[in-house]
Amino acid sequence: MPDRVAIKPEGISASPFFSPAIKMGQMVFVSGQAAFDNNGNIVGQGDCGRQAEYIYERIKTLLEASGASLEHVCKTTAFITDPANYAAFNEVRSRYFPTDPPASSTVVTNLLRPDMLLEVEAIAVIPS
Repeated sequence: MPDRVAIKPEGISASPFFSPAIKMGQMVFVSGQAAFDNNGNIVGQGDCGRQAEYIYERIKTLLEASGASLEHVCKTTAFITDPANYAAFNEVRSRYFPTDPPASSTVVTNLLRPDMLLEVEAIAVIPS
């Protein structure tokens, strides 16, 4: 069985309860990312597009720390609190995945805090 390595790059705060990402073999599993800065404050309060940008930058950092990149993402799952924010989220997502976007699911649900408009997780395969 491949080694399981927690990915915790400098600049990304880590929870004591879960790793920001796990690398196992050629796979990278990015935990659900929300728009929290390292002090626990929401970035882009009330702005789903800004929260999406912040989240995708975090995902990009985690992937790069594991040896992958956004182009290696094969699946994302997004959790959004209001369907009215889908267009803003999708516009940002399309900038981060301009061609051949990954398989994707979007779920409308409540999140941990009411100021969280979005959370995104990703799975990537590190190139050989």
